[in-house]
Amino acid sequence: MRASGILMHISSLPSEYGIGTFGREARRFVDFLEKAGQSFWQILPICPTSYGDSPYQSFSSFAGNPYFIDLKTLCKEGLLTKKECDSYDWGASAVEADFGVLYKNRYDLLKKAYTRFSKKEPDNFSEFCEKEAQWLEDYAMFMALKDAHGGDSWDKWKREYRFREPDALETVRTTFATEIYFYKMLQYLFFQQWSSLKEYANEKGIQIIGDVPIYVAYDSADVWADPGQFYLDENLVPVEVAGCPPDAFSEDGQLWGNPLFRWDVMKQDGYRWWTNRIRAMAALYDVVRIDHFRGFDSYYAIPANADTAKNGVWREGPGMELFRRLEETLGKLNIIVEDLGFLTPSVIQMVQDSGFPGMKVLQFAFDSREESDYIPHSYGHHCVVYTGTHDNDTILGWMKTAPKESVAYAKNYLNLSKEEGYHWGMMRGAWASVSDLAIVTMQDILGLGSAARMNTPSTLGNNWKWRARKEDITPQLARKTRKYTELYGRVRKK
Repeated sequence: MRASGILMHISSLPSEYGIGTFGREARRFVDFLEKAGQSFWQILPICPTSYGDSPYQSFSSFAGNPYFIDLKTLCKEGLLTKKECDSYDWGASAVEADFGVLYKNRYDLLKKAYTRFSKKEPDNFSEFCEKEAQWLEDYAMFMALKDAHGGDSWDKWKREYRFREPDALETVRTTFATEIYFYKMLQYLFFQQWSSLKEYANEKGIQIIGDVPIYVAYDSADVWADPGQFYLDENLVPVEVAGCPPDAFSEDGQLWGNPLFRWDVMKQDGYRWWTNRIRAMAALYDVVRIDHFRGFDSYYAIPANADTAKNGVWREGPGMELFRRLEETLGKLNIIVEDLGFLTPSVIQMVQDSGFPGMKVLQFAFDSREESDYIPHSYGHHCVVYTGTHDNDTILGWMKTAPKESVAYAKNYLNLSKEEGYHWGMMRGAWASVSDLAIVTMQDILGLGSAARMNTPSTLGNNWKWRARKEDITPQLARKTRKYTELYGRVRKK
């Protein structure tokens, strides 16, 4: 069945309090999607962000980002007042999130909500804590200890905390009981609001596609609580870390720094950690998009003390064994896989064996020197086509920065014109393709340039900031988008 959707992260939604949330504007965006004839809303990971503000580097792969808790909803519930919310600085720009300001002020404000919450605890709070105890206990303790150590990474904590000595953890539960309760409260509020928003979207016929990074951050509750699942030495320090080898785009390769999985250990315990993770993500989203899928076939391992990714080696991953085990335990999985980049025959075979749809990116299609697998006439039905992802420039940005030959090829192939708008023409190319599902970014729907780019890989300090303005998400824009969606048979009949 043909369908289409829009990629728009929660943080990018309009809001008067510095960052997008699960509140009214999220529902307005769901309404926009419905009016625009869309069936899917794709978002980036919604876990708590750590250093660099990237949703792909999180303090937990199970917890939710407290920034997305809607403050106006808390006001309605009597946990905050509008005066309190308005008394804080939330940044100077309506189109960029200021994560420094958010880090400083959001938690301070939410502690005021905690004071009222703890005096009148909701009836289902303890039930939530029990249900999510498998990850929530460790996460709340991790964050409380992190605060107590001035935000330092857990490898800099006292030995008894690093090695989770039972007596030390028991002392932590008593000494930091208030802080632990605070972080549990944040997760309760997050999941209550997320569940409500997702239910609203589903009722409108919109399914949520959520991103799952393959790796987790070293400075995370995941690694601290279960170090045996990761490739660490006797001092719990990574031996090798994740990344990508040098290529035409980067002569040093990409040094991501994430700890690698101990696939041998995971196999022995029946892939317990991955089963828990995918079970949680399948409950959180309607469709799960797994990032860097090729890493399950073979992964690039770089010495942990290396300055670049030049001297890494390829190692064998679990392959289809992991996904067969997941399906045996969890049932049929609704998954999209990110299978971009250089793909070996074994990776291609794994994608085919999995039965999961892979990705096609139009911006990669127009290398004039050779025919690309991303050119629309080479597609099969069973894939998801994107004009660009969160790691790409916007279409209009790409038109200005891509090689002239590539831009000329795209203009000729897609019959692009200024009159229609180059961005609409390239999106038309995605919608017109035979791909079962087409996803475009909200920045491209809005016709924005490079300033609205979400992320430039291997850079720090200016990513993940873009936010939309409320006044730009209009009924007229929804009608125009729907016109194209209907033209190419992508509006689902109810």
